[in-house]
Amino acid sequence: MSEPKKAEPDEDLLEFLGGIDEANDESRGEDFADFLANADIDKIADAAEQPKAKPYPLKTCVVSDEKLGEMGAPYVFKHEGREVKLCCQSCLKDFNKEPAKFLKKIEAAEKK
Repeated sequence: MSEPKKAEPDEDLLEFLGGIDEANDESRGEDFADFLANADIDKIADAAEQPKAKPYPLKTCVVSDEKLGEMGAPYVFKHEGREVKLCCQSCLKDFNKEPAKFLKKIEAAEKK
């Protein structure tokens, strides 16, 4: 009986894992399976268990009222379990000054 072939790591998977191309680095004597076995499984599991953020209901920036996407890709982040989209990262400073004010605008849009 011949020894089974060793699977080669999927290049897309390596890129997905943060471009860790050294996962099959023979100089370290570690193959891909060893890399996965040593991965921080607790962190991966914790990330998977995070509750999904409430989706952002507006088509505009909650701070500037600019249409999202007109200034490039929106700046997206989570705040208190809710997805927030801003027209640009510069609006984050204003959002952080008065988050309750802007969250009320988002909540009002959800009720419509």
